[in-house]
Parts: sequence; structure tokens; C-alpha cells
Amino acid sequence: MIRIDKTSQQAAILLGALSLFVTAGCSTKNYVRTQTTPLVTKTNELDDAVATNNRQLHETDERAQQGIQQAQTAANTATQNATSATQAAVQAQSSAQEAVNRADSLASVVANLDNYKQIGTVSVTFGFDKSVLTKSDKAQLDGLGAQLSSAKAYILEVTGGTDSVGDANYNYQLSQRRAEAVVQYLAATYKVPAHKFYLIGIGKDQEVATNKTAEGRAKNRRVDVQILSNAAQPNGTTVSQVQ
Repeated sequence: MIRIDKTSQQAAILLGALSLFVTAGCSTKNYVRTQTTPLVTKTNELDDAVATNNRQLHETDERAQQGIQQAQTAANTATQNATSATQAAVQAQSSAQEAVNRADSLASVVANLDNYKQIGTVSVTFGFDKSVLTKSDKAQLDGLGAQLSSAKAYILEVTGGTDSVGDANYNYQLSQRRAEAVVQYLAATYKVPAHKFYLIGIGKDQEVATNKTAEGRAKNRRVDVQILSNAAQPNGTTVSQVQ
């Protein structure tokens, strides 16, 4: 007969219990894993879907903001263009009126032209879109300036002009700059006081030659200078033309 002592019996019981516990624990873990895995997967899918929707909403919002910005920019540009066009029109009208006013002012100074005699005149021409005197221009003005020392009670009428090319407002300004260049040279070189000058920029308003040819346009890009006096000149009144 086989005899099993008490210690062996206890060990066997303990081993069986431990085996049962391990088996039960594994079964529980497997069950939990089986039940929770689909939930985790579904949760991950929902998170991905939410992230995708948020990204799409953000992209849509960005495109909408860009569209709004582009529309606003286009509207601002249109407004600026309209404002610029209005300002240009007002400036052109103002420049034209200033030219008329300067002409009226000169006429009021020389109220009785019959009492004024032209004792000298010269015309200098400029290159296209230029308002700087050349050496040749200065030489021509020197011929006129030589008469100023003997002139009495005189004024200098300086009229700037342009050809017909370009914007009218710009041409008024260009013709004025040309007239001012002549005035500055005569004032500095021959010590002519400022009150002796009466200048006007008439732009393309009064052509002296046709603007249909290059030669004619060149003649219109000029400044005409006249010495006018209402006093008797030495040796009589002499009208001279400086070429």
C-alpha cells in the first residue's frame, strides 16, 4: 500500500489551487481584451474622424477668409483707382485755371500794351520731356541778357510750352519747369530781380508749329522770352530778335 504523507497532500492542494487561479486569471484577461478591443478601435476611428473634420473645417475657413480678403482688396483697389482718377481730373482743371490766371495777371500788369515795346526776344527749345538748359540754350539767353543792362522800365515775359504728347496736366507742369529754368538762369547770371519776371506754363495749349511732325513738335517744346519796356530806350526803341 502506497502512503501519502500530510505534507505531500498540502503541496498537491496548493499546486492545484494555483493552477486554477492562473487559468481563471488568463481567462479573465482574454475576456476583457476581447470586450475592450472593439471599443478602443471604435474610439480611435472616432478620434480620426473628428480630427479629419476639424482639419477640413479649418481649411474651409482659411479659403473663405482668403476669398473675403481678395474681394476686399479688389474693392479697395477699385476705390483707389476711382479716387486717383477724380484727383487727376481736379488737378488738370486746377492747372488749366492757374495758367489762365497767370495769363490774366500778365495782361493786368501790361494793361496798355500799346505803351510797351518789345526790345528783345529769344526762344530756346528743349528735348523730349526735358527741362534742363543746354550750353546752346544758355548761349542764346546770353544774347538777350546782354540787352538788360541798358533796358529801362522793362519786364520779362517768359512763356513755356510743350508738344502735344502726353497728359495735359503733366504738360502744364513740364512747361512751367521749363519757364522756371530760364528765369533761374537769367536771374542768377544777370542779377534780374524777381519782380521783373512774369512767367507762365501753357503746356500744349498754344502751338507755334504743327504737332503732326517731329520737327513741329520740337519747335513746340520751347520757352519764349520777351523784353517789354514802356520807356524810351537809348538811341531809340529797337526791336531785336535773338536766334
